Amino acid sequence: MWSEPGAFEVAPGVHRIPLPLPNDGLRAVNVYAIEDGDGLVLIDSGWALDEARDQLEAALGTLDKGFEDIKRFLITHVHRDHFTMAVSLRRTFGSRIGLGLGEQPSLRHMLHGQDDQHVADLRKWGAGELAETWIKIMHHVDRGDALRDYEEPDEWLVRSTVGLEHRDLEVIPTPGHTRGHVVFVDHTAKVLFSGDHVLPHITPSIGFEPLRPELPLGDYMTSLRLTRELPDLKLLPAHGEVTDSSHARVDELLQFHEQRLEEIGKAVAGSAFETARKIGWTRRQRRFDDLDMFNQVLAIGETAAHLDVLVERGELTRVLNAGVLEYQL
Repeated sequence: MWSEPGAFEVAPGVHRIPLPLPNDGLRAVNVYAIEDGDGLVLIDSGWALDEARDQLEAALGTLDKGFEDIKRFLITHVHRDHFTMAVSLRRTFGSRIGLGLGEQPSLRHMLHGQDDQHVADLRKWGAGELAETWIKIMHHVDRGDALRDYEEPDEWLVRSTVGLEHRDLEVIPTPGHTRGHVVFVDHTAKVLFSGDHVLPHITPSIGFEPLRPELPLGDYMTSLRLTRELPDLKLLPAHGEVTDSSHARVDELLQFHEQRLEEIGKAVAGSAFETARKIGWTRRQRRFDDLDMFNQVLAIGETAAHLDVLVERGELTRVLNAGVLEYQL
């Protein structure tokens, strides 16, 4: 029931506000409203949808606040379900937006209308037919419409401390899910605003962004270990319910990816595409061919991320053959 509308106090002066997502298996995104003097600071903002805007306004109303009371948005990463509502509301109410500096290359790449890497990556991963399908589908997408709620933030966040009226938030870069993902830690309240970096029941996608880094899974696992070095904190995730131990979930995620690395290493079959077709997907172990196109693209990218870590560890070799990366023991 975590996705039910409302404003739910999860720590002193911190309220979780779930907002709806369109046709999305994630069901909702949690926005966190922090009381800050006579106003609010929001961690993430939701997707710029009319229904989400109405639910956010209603939830703030239960706190005797409105959009005009939002002083600042602190955004964990650039994905639209976290970032775009902040841009939409800033145009009317003037709230400031902070976003991780690591998102700057991807955001500027998008805003300047440059092509993303997905087609080139799919071809490199041995999924040429899927790349052509992607091109046909994206040909019908209005890029201007898709980008209408994207703008640059007011400030680029680096590792630092953000001082609010009655608390401090430590900003910690955690690349992996995206290049510029950040989390926020309130050490006094002992809570971790984890965005999509640490989620209670699912593993976040890795490297699905306009400018994919060289080793996204390696970045993600390094960020998980960094998060594990923090004190054990109450986990305030972007999707799912609040849980009591950040350490417990980080340990599970690290263990999952080690097991997945072992599984993919045993299944390696030339290209990332061929390897992805040999393993199960989601907790239900679905066949690759039963996934929709978008999730097939995610699956191939996840497989490539794991294969590249195995190359980095010296367990696989990788060669470029006729434009396709081929992996073997």
